[in-house]
Amino acid sequence: MKSGSKIISIFKQVEDPRSHINQLHKLIDILLIGIISVICGAETWKQMVGFAKSKEEFLKTFLELPQGIPSEDTINRVFSSIDSIQFETCFIEWVNSISDLSKGQIIAIDGKTIRGAKSHGKKSPIHMVSAWACESNLVLGQIKTAEKSNEITAIPQLLDILDIAEQTITIDAMGTQREIAEKIIDNDANYILAVKANQAHLLANIEDEFKFAKPLDINVNEDFGHGRIETRTCSVITDFKFIENKDNWKDLVSIIKIESVREFKNSDKETEKATRYYISNLEDNASIFQASIRSHWAVENKLHWTLDVAFGEDASRKRNHNAAQNYSVLLKIALNLLKNETTEKQGVKGKRLKAGWDNQYLLKILRIKV
Repeated sequence: MKSGSKIISIFKQVEDPRSHINQLHKLIDILLIGIISVICGAETWKQMVGFAKSKEEFLKTFLELPQGIPSEDTINRVFSSIDSIQFETCFIEWVNSISDLSKGQIIAIDGKTIRGAKSHGKKSPIHMVSAWACESNLVLGQIKTAEKSNEITAIPQLLDILDIAEQTITIDAMGTQREIAEKIIDNDANYILAVKANQAHLLANIEDEFKFAKPLDINVNEDFGHGRIETRTCSVITDFKFIENKDNWKDLVSIIKIESVREFKNSDKETEKATRYYISNLEDNASIFQASIRSHWAVENKLHWTLDVAFGEDASRKRNHNAAQNYSVLLKIALNLLKNETTEKQGVKGKRLKAGWDNQYLLKILRIKV
């Protein structure tokens, strides 16, 4: 085994939950089979086994596989029983080892329900809150919650395990809480937080501010594409007159309004208008806030959408013990590796196909030398 590989040396730290007599296959071999087969298109435990058997001689160039390829039941049991928190901790350590995050970039935090994880027709028990580095195209970490409402408690935990110093954290309205704003500042980071009806008093104050005060700066951006024209106007106020108890929001210095008008060409659809509000500890101009707020939605397009469309996460039925949570980590390891392999100029689906066909390209994605 090539111990010099980061992905091998770091995930080798995961503790084996099996009894000694049941350790026929090495844990790190099973973990790497899971990661590699997901990169190459596998979506079930059975497909992982089928892929690994077809590539057994190649896999033996960097894995030990003393007893050959493990069975479907073995792979299922291992990913259902390994400690999810430890697996996620190793994931974060691995991301830190392969990334060199430029300071000041947007770290978008957002939640996603894994819909396929529901059992006996009940509501899905798995909701993952993830941190996405917009410029670096990396999932930095994730935290599991029982349901969407628990994002409020999960976000501070996620902030504590990530290195966010000098970055800008963007969160939708669910995470706009005084304690979360304080946590971000205490971790030497900055915040841009959406304000909606869950902070009704603050929202009313911001609306009054923009109704009666003059914005410090205004930026207008037009976007043409997909048969529509979208005009976004960003206004910023830093001299508050109507924000009551503003000291409750740590280091608050800016409020932001984004007005969007979406018009459709060659269509009978009516013009869509929306107004959104934000608070921030930053004193940026309207152009920068405009770009930062738009960057936040990369977590939807580049993370959640890709996990569903390219990896079929919502269709996954893994629900036994820790399986759904650990499989979510596998997908994000694969996504990080595929997004950051830049020599192949095609999308994630195309890269997955090529990785399954081309062993040398797969090694390049894994950053393993044999």
